Amino acid sequence: MKIKIINPNTTWSMTRKIGQCARQVAAPGTEIVAVSPDMGPASIESHYDEALSVPGILQEIRLGEAAAVDAYVIACFGDPGLYAAREAARGPVIGIAEAAMHAASMIGASFSVVTTLERTCGIAWHLAERYGMQRFCRKVRACKLNVLELEQPGSAAYRIILEECRQALQQDQIDSIVLGCAGMTDLCRAIEEELGIAVIDGVAVAVKLAESLVHLGLKTGKRGDLAYPLHKPYSGLLQSFAQT
Repeated sequence: MKIKIINPNTTWSMTRKIGQCARQVAAPGTEIVAVSPDMGPASIESHYDEALSVPGILQEIRLGEAAAVDAYVIACFGDPGLYAAREAARGPVIGIAEAAMHAASMIGASFSVVTTLERTCGIAWHLAERYGMQRFCRKVRACKLNVLELEQPGSAAYRIILEECRQALQQDQIDSIVLGCAGMTDLCRAIEEELGIAVIDGVAVAVKLAESLVHLGLKTGKRGDLAYPLHKPYSGLLQSFAQT
C-alpha cells in the first residue's frame, strides 16, 4: 500500500517531520511518501494561504495518480482543497482535521482544539461545523505561535503549546485534546505523557484511516459531487490543470 502525505506548505523541514511521524504509526508494508508542492506558501495561517495552497495540492494528487498511490492525507489542519482533491483522486483522501475531530468524538464526549495563531480559530470552528463536530468541540484555543516557530530549534513552542493544553485540561471539561497543526505532530506523545489526557494528532489518525479504507477496498465515489472534474479549457497559469 502506498499513502501519499501532502504537506500543503513548502517548508520541507516540516514535511520530513510529518513523514517520520507517519511512518511510526503505519503498518508494515505501508509505504509513506511525504511531499510538499513546488508552489505555494511557506506556511498556512489564513484563508488566503489556504486558497493559494490548493493548486500545489492538486498537482501532487495528479502526480500521485500517475504513480498508483492508494490514498492521500492532506497534512494541514485547515483541510485545504479536500473536496477538490477527492474529485481528482481514485482512492480515499483524508484531511487531518476531519480525522482528528472524528477520532476525538469516538473516544469521549468532548474535546478542545489547541492551534497556532488566533486568526485560525475561526477556520477550525468552521470545520467543526462542517463535520458535525460542534457538539463535541468545547473550545478552540490559540497559542499565539506562528507555524514556522514550530520549526525553529530552541524555540519556546513546546512549552507554550504544553501550557495551553494544560489550561484546556483544567478549564474546558474535556476528554481529549486535538492538536490543531500538522507541525505539532512530533509533540503529541510528550504532551499526553505530561498531562495524562488523550492527545490526538490528525496526521497519525489520518494515516490509519487511510490504511483501513484501502484494506476495505473503498474508493472515492465518482457518481455525484466527487465525480472527476469536467473537461474544459483553463487559462493562464492554470492551463496545465485542465483535465485530459
